[in-house]
Amino acid sequence: MTPLLQRRLLIGAVATGALVLVYLLGPVLAPFFGAALLAYIADPLVERLQRLLPRSWATALVFAVLSLAGLLALLFAIPALQRQLVSLLEQLPRFLDWLEQTLMPWLQAHLDLPPDMLSMASARAWLQDHWAQAGTYAAQGLGQLLTSGLGLIGILVNVVVVPVVTFYLLRDWPQLLARVDALLPHRWRPAVREFATDADRVLSGFLHGQLLVMLAQGTFYAVALSVVGLNQALLIGFAAGLVTFVPYLGGVIGLTLALIAGLVQFQDLPHLLAIGGVFAAGQLLESLLLTPLLVGDRLGLHPVAVIFAVMAGGQLFGFFGVLLALPVSAVLVVLLRRALTRYQDSAWYAQEPPC
Repeated sequence: MTPLLQRRLLIGAVATGALVLVYLLGPVLAPFFGAALLAYIADPLVERLQRLLPRSWATALVFAVLSLAGLLALLFAIPALQRQLVSLLEQLPRFLDWLEQTLMPWLQAHLDLPPDMLSMASARAWLQDHWAQAGTYAAQGLGQLLTSGLGLIGILVNVVVVPVVTFYLLRDWPQLLARVDALLPHRWRPAVREFATDADRVLSGFLHGQLLVMLAQGTFYAVALSVVGLNQALLIGFAAGLVTFVPYLGGVIGLTLALIAGLVQFQDLPHLLAIGGVFAAGQLLESLLLTPLLVGDRLGLHPVAVIFAVMAGGQLFGFFGVLLALPVSAVLVVLLRRALTRYQDSAWYAQEPPC
């Protein structure tokens, strides 16, 4: 076995072992990856402030402002979302009455169905039984979570470790990059630096643009649904904006939730058409203005590939995997593009077939 082959086998074995280790430690590593992503997003703000303040002071200021903004958003959003959810649940009995007195007779008359086929008695009984048990199940689940060691560890990791790790990574970001650069073999440094520059341009542009698109879409849906008169406008607008990073999925989920809430609240066609118009306008706004202006084609992934990446990330790393799926995909796209370019420039690709 030649030394070159031995070195390649060693590199392959190390890479395989690292991938297996990452997969096995996925639940532990995911919060750290999330913290690294947050630090990467906030780093441009710190670099701008660093022109006026030392790095530590700039980091503390940015971290404090973002933490305060997030805390205020939660203090405002959680009670509002809770009120809207309670309002939706309070409207369910009236919705069941409408189903039983209006929709079911219409279906029976036009579809020639037996009178007892669409009876709401069983549905009412099922809802009453499960509604009474819902609080008990929720209390039991919360109690088990709080008494479970793993549950407490998970809460501490998400509530304490992620912000702490984010702060230290944000403060020491330049030093960490310099140390990684110093570990690179000298002959690899130009190629790795060029790849890192391309990946940083794609990733930063995509992340910052996508965050603005999510914020704009969530605000638009919440305001427009409020104009329509939907009581759950904030809840549904927030959900639709949050899922906007997956093409078309945010609109589909938001429209489905809004139609259900609108059917429960209004029970008439004009309001449902108005809700459909809101989401049609939102999709046009996203596809024709927001995404081309703020994101462009920086990621370069087909919508099917985006959906697969999000599902794969969720399967491997849970909630943080969903958040990290597209950033990781952005870096992989840059790597694949460079590999494809090298392949097409190779003599093996250009070799003509034998006569």
